[in-house]
Amino acid sequence: MAVLAGGLSHEREVSLRSGRRLAAALRAAGADVREWDVDGSLVTRLRTDPPDAVAIALHGGEGENGSVQAVLELLDVPFVGTHAQACRRAWDKPTAKTELAGAGLDTPDWVALPHATFRALGAQSVLDAMVDRLGLPLMLKPDQGGSALGAQVVAERSELPAAMVSCLAYSDTVLAERFVHGTEVAVTVVDDGGLRALPAVEIDARGGVYDYTARYTPGTVSFHCPARLDPPTLARLEETALAAHQLLGLRDVSRMDAVVDPHGRVHVLEVNVSPGLTDISLLPIAVHAAGMDLGHLYSALVERAIARGCFT
Repeated sequence: MAVLAGGLSHEREVSLRSGRRLAAALRAAGADVREWDVDGSLVTRLRTDPPDAVAIALHGGEGENGSVQAVLELLDVPFVGTHAQACRRAWDKPTAKTELAGAGLDTPDWVALPHATFRALGAQSVLDAMVDRLGLPLMLKPDQGGSALGAQVVAERSELPAAMVSCLAYSDTVLAERFVHGTEVAVTVVDDGGLRALPAVEIDARGGVYDYTARYTPGTVSFHCPARLDPPTLARLEETALAAHQLLGLRDVSRMDAVVDPHGRVHVLEVNVSPGLTDISLLPIAVHAAGMDLGHLYSALVERAIARGCFT
């Protein structure tokens, strides 16, 4: 089998770390693993030396927007993870939020506007309308992407222009969400023979925001798994993660990021089709808390991918 990592997205270095961690875990579980960087040689490699299956450890860009998955489908290579069409749906945050809200799941109120709208209508007037509608604080983030790259909490109107510039460095469209105060959590969903949610991971970022620096700098965040929430709230989190996974048509593994407000209401922020697998990522924490082994879990997912083939 092969583990795909790296690529050319802004999250390349994180992806390489995830790939190395996953490959090591699979080898420890007895798998014969090749590690392939995703570059111009990938299609040739897949054609001339096709693996039994592929495990994707790509983050951002082609690894999550369905592009690599579509190539694997074209070449009839089985892979762990969501098929291309559903990847595209989950990758675009406004699209995913629309589907989640339409199904009755709570997600923070939002607006998504392209750079061209701010240029054509006047940035300040549009920003004023945004604040009047959604209030402050706001969370500004790129409409596509991961690892919180370009995401910022805006507490004052004066902070909006700089936050906009940060977002537009990673995407042409800005997603502005009403900021929800509460407990930030992540719930991993796996299907290794039965669809289930793993214990929720509570994220306690010392700087108050779980941004890119906090995500990948050891010692800046404390994690609690299971999350320090009452049993009914934990049950709602699991139900919501499973519902989001199924609603978006995801497969094998996903991770829902959410905030639980002081009233116990679960607000879905996004659902990730290729969760991080580094030493300080959330999925491995949940796997460990569930009494499972990362290598054995992914070995089971690989076997399922081989058994179903590429298009099931």
